[in-house]
Amino acid sequence: MYSTKHSGRRLQSFRPPVLLLFLALVLSTPGGLVAQADDAPAQPVIVTCASAAGDPDTQRCDADTSTGVLLQRSVGSAECVLGRNWGYDNQGVWVSGGCSGEFLVAGVPVQEPSDSTEAPAAQSVDAPAQPVIVTCTSAAGDPDAQRCEADTSTGVLLQSSFGAAECVLGRNWGYDDQGVWVSEGCSGEFLVPLQEPESEHPEERWGFLDPGKGFLLGKGPAGEISLSAYGLVRYINQMPAGQTFNDHLGRERPVKTRQDIFSQRVLVWLSGWVGVPKLEYMITFWALNATNDSRLFANIGYNFNKHFKLYSGVNGNPGSRSVLGSHPYWLGHDRVMADEFFRAAFTFGIWANGEIVPGLLYDVSVGNSSTGLGSTALDLDRKFTYGGSVWWMPTTKEFGPRGAFGDWEMHEKLATRFGFSVSRSPEQRYQDIGTAPTNSALKLVDSVNLFETGALVPGVTVTFADYALQAFDAGLKYRGFFLQTEFYWRSLDGFEADGPLPVSEIGDWGFYVQAAFFPIPKKLELYGATSQIYGDEDAGFGTANEYLGGLNFYITNSRNHRLNLQVIDVNRSSVNSAFGYYTGGQVGTTVSLAASVFF
Repeated sequence: MYSTKHSGRRLQSFRPPVLLLFLALVLSTPGGLVAQADDAPAQPVIVTCASAAGDPDTQRCDADTSTGVLLQRSVGSAECVLGRNWGYDNQGVWVSGGCSGEFLVAGVPVQEPSDSTEAPAAQSVDAPAQPVIVTCTSAAGDPDAQRCEADTSTGVLLQSSFGAAECVLGRNWGYDDQGVWVSEGCSGEFLVPLQEPESEHPEERWGFLDPGKGFLLGKGPAGEISLSAYGLVRYINQMPAGQTFNDHLGRERPVKTRQDIFSQRVLVWLSGWVGVPKLEYMITFWALNATNDSRLFANIGYNFNKHFKLYSGVNGNPGSRSVLGSHPYWLGHDRVMADEFFRAAFTFGIWANGEIVPGLLYDVSVGNSSTGLGSTALDLDRKFTYGGSVWWMPTTKEFGPRGAFGDWEMHEKLATRFGFSVSRSPEQRYQDIGTAPTNSALKLVDSVNLFETGALVPGVTVTFADYALQAFDAGLKYRGFFLQTEFYWRSLDGFEADGPLPVSEIGDWGFYVQAAFFPIPKKLELYGATSQIYGDEDAGFGTANEYLGGLNFYITNSRNHRLNLQVIDVNRSSVNSAFGYYTGGQVGTTVSLAASVFF
């Protein structure tokens, strides 16, 4: 016995016993199981195989799969995905979890009509969506595989064999996610799916640091598990060295510039479903080597439908477009200064998201704190953080994968997006007065930590503050051109401190503009951006800004792997963190060179 059951769209090669091969060769006929050289095969037939939604049990349908299987049409409640909820072996086709489909398999000889009233198990091919033929050839005696690019996402079916040797699936022909391969004299015509353009309304997954497509490690009736990862290696040089700056109270402070090379960020995901396909999980290992910081956490959710998905675990607090699942598809490898300064951080909590109507999406959340990843359960008070975002994509009902920045996909129709986000969080310093605060997310416009002793007035420590953020964003894409802006309004109030403060509220605002285009489509991208931050003048704060330019070189035919060069002209950085590009108070130039991979 041999198996061609697929996992992750990769053909599992096999070597049947010599005796079985001999018998198959002797007993095969032109209408039999093996396609014969120089003989046209029988007409393919359709086998319909169905499973119930939410049913993890595999349903099997007898079929001749010796020349492969091609999914002709998916008709069930769940999309049929090869290796996930459908596949085949030498006994026939199997489906599960709501996948129901019509499958092209090897034909049978045409027979005379009978008087039987029973419906046949297979019907002649008569479907509107016809596959296309890919011809792939190899020389007799040549053991090297010859590859032919093709879309194999819904399977492959051998149409005819005409080479020096008969084509036997798994012996001298097969396929993987790159296309069809043949060897040792097998030459044939293969039916593959017609490559349709991407749907105008793809179902997105929205969340914080979603994994990539990755590799399917295993699948069974009880669930599946996939591996995905992201890695960033970066050189950064913040210039000049030896700077100082004056904060809003006139005190001189050092500027801690860097020049270093780090494996900056590493993310590894194990994800899939368990029990039923709608019960999803994601286990994340997150390491930021520049700060010697690492996290391990799990997210669990239930995908009710495209309108409502409920998750728990770690998520970004809505308040900025970049925390709603677009990572790592930004222009640079990290956020621009205005985004990094105003946005809320990450927390443990519960959130829901989905599609209200086509092109109109939402995300709402409740969590422990805007900076939950830097705290323990004993640090927290009894107050929660709340946030939400809605975004509308009126022209194409989509904005690229993950709502990506940049138009790598080269939209032929103008794509637009408009969004509004809010976040409100009660924030505390987490540590007793007299020690350094561990809440480092809330910075004043002069880059000083709000909870640092003396941040607002000498000798006084703020222990609590309310943070509120509103943001509006808009973007467009067209034929490789990308334009995006986001405006922010932030207020800090409700202060609690160990002494009198000169202000009861601080209001800041700012924005960024980012633009990009592709002089070489899908290969070379040039971009520029600016951030403008305006502090509360009544509270004594000034302004900060930046102007930057960069390029991305995409190493493969994918968004996922790239080289990035970026140069930033910084004027009094409001952001002070080793996480991204900025150090507090810097006036000068930052150069970075980075490489990243994502799968």
